[in-house]
Amino acid sequence: MTPVLSAAARHLLDRLTDEGVEFLRLQFTDILGATKNVEVPRSQFEKALRGDVTFDGSAVEGFTRVEESDMLLAPDLSTFLIYPPFSAEDHEGGRVARLICDVTLPDGTPFGGDPRRVLRQQVERAAALGFEMLVGTEPEFFLFERPVPGSGGRQGTVTHDRAGYFDLAPVDRGERIRREITQHLVGMGFEIEAAHHEVAPGQHEIDFRYAPALEAADRLATFKFVVKRVALEHGLLASFLPKPIAGVSGSGMHCHLSLTRGGENAFADAGAEDGLSPTARQFIAGLLEHAGGMAAITNPLVNSYKRLVPGFEAPVNVAWSTGNRSALIRIPAKRGASTRAEVRMPDPSCNPYLALAVMLAAGLDGIERGLEPPPAIARNIFRMTVREKRHHRVRDLPGDLREAVDELERDEVLAAALGEHVMDRYVTAKRAEWAEYNAAVHAWELERYLELI
Repeated sequence: MTPVLSAAARHLLDRLTDEGVEFLRLQFTDILGATKNVEVPRSQFEKALRGDVTFDGSAVEGFTRVEESDMLLAPDLSTFLIYPPFSAEDHEGGRVARLICDVTLPDGTPFGGDPRRVLRQQVERAAALGFEMLVGTEPEFFLFERPVPGSGGRQGTVTHDRAGYFDLAPVDRGERIRREITQHLVGMGFEIEAAHHEVAPGQHEIDFRYAPALEAADRLATFKFVVKRVALEHGLLASFLPKPIAGVSGSGMHCHLSLTRGGENAFADAGAEDGLSPTARQFIAGLLEHAGGMAAITNPLVNSYKRLVPGFEAPVNVAWSTGNRSALIRIPAKRGASTRAEVRMPDPSCNPYLALAVMLAAGLDGIERGLEPPPAIARNIFRMTVREKRHHRVRDLPGDLREAVDELERDEVLAAALGEHVMDRYVTAKRAEWAEYNAAVHAWELERYLELI
């Protein structure tokens, strides 16, 4: 017997008709963070809203084996939005909407390898303790020139401009593109706080207003698609690779985290000397405690660790500060309702669901165990000696992906948060990535050694 549509689904079905939507994208994310979708035409909208659309899970990275491949997409109706037309062809093809889906097994059981479910479980864990985590993100990306069509040229890293931090047009040639991206996002209901040129040539940043963790992750997944689509329409390549060019700053994704309790900021304490509550300090302590294992998720690529080097503003040490930007965690100056912890380690190549899940799990562990962070560091950590770092209890972040995965495997709290399915398949994929990189012969080696040896 065919299930009856819920009242909410029936209302959305009517809206799809009223809005003239011709295609509906059922969006989900694989374990490594790639956004996937199954697109259905108008004739299949009712089936999609019932959660009856199947896909082959064995074809998706880290999902299932061939013998257990059938999976269902259960749409979260609250995530409905209509995409803007990105080109004249989009106008002609009819309107396209999207719903972000949870992945289930054929019997409706939640799938343990669904990254969105991993984050939801941590959100529910926080709620059981009386908290909600709010997240504001600052994703960065590069715009690169594409090869001339038909030239046979390979994609390179020639940037779209030579501008720097906060530059204006005409030096900043990405101004119009950033504005177009922002207009599209705002039109879809996203709250954007700012957009500007970043430090490196061709590098840009668009900042999101804070939102509940699950909503923030959903926004990031769609944001990447919009950025790449707009760049394509301008004949450019948008890349979220953390360190595409040696010798200049890489792309990060600073995450501003706070907890609320009963609608009030649980990190704020006007009576404390630094304005931070015991809850805030415990949350920070948890982030620091689990930073090494978190890195495997928040900085998931071999390339990620070429950004986490001294001299380019990205953190390399496990420490926190109420001022300087050399620390892993910075506490911005504003207090009261704006009290928050800025985690500066993540980069935009991460799976946003898993990244926010491990950060929330780490912070909650600090609260549950009553951890106390080491003293905040006021000095520039990059200029401290090894002895001074040891005195201030400052550890190093993992130096490469292999070290980060080693730390993740030793971290029982993060492993439990990820769940057995995600943990096993993620670690296997990252071990394989490291082995492939380690066995490859790179241009640097040939340039340095080929004639010399």
